[in-house]
Amino acid sequence: MKILTDSSALAKRYVLEEGSDKIDHFLQSASQLGLCTILVPEIISGLNRRRREHVLSTDDYRTIKKQLIEDVHDAVVLQITPAVISHSVKLLEANVLRAMDALHIACALEWQAELFVTADRKQYKAAKNAGLVSEFIGQIKSGGAKKPRP
Repeated sequence: MKILTDSSALAKRYVLEEGSDKIDHFLQSASQLGLCTILVPEIISGLNRRRREHVLSTDDYRTIKKQLIEDVHDAVVLQITPAVISHSVKLLEANVLRAMDALHIACALEWQAELFVTADRKQYKAAKNAGLVSEFIGQIKSGGAKKPRP
């Protein structure tokens, strides 16, 4: 199954919080994993915020960053093309949505993802409205400890 996950959902792979078990399940069932090109900077931004807040140690940050880069290496990284921009504009006009969230959905539409996974309720609603089969895996919380990786 072609699965596209946004940064709010994939971040749960590295930080223990509601939905962490669900993202692992979806990733195991994916025949292809699609990621929008903005995903890595978004996750790195969130991890650095946690470092500044002293919720995440520098060593844990390095471990998580390494795992993220390894995971992305095996994924299809989707670029922001004119078609993706066009989809995102339509999404922004039809939904209450942030620009970055619209880009994730637009990539899923353009790539023809069979499942879109997010931890953002507004994004989930917009993806469903756009006709994507979507899964909501729980809201991101501030804080949380590093999720142990096998």
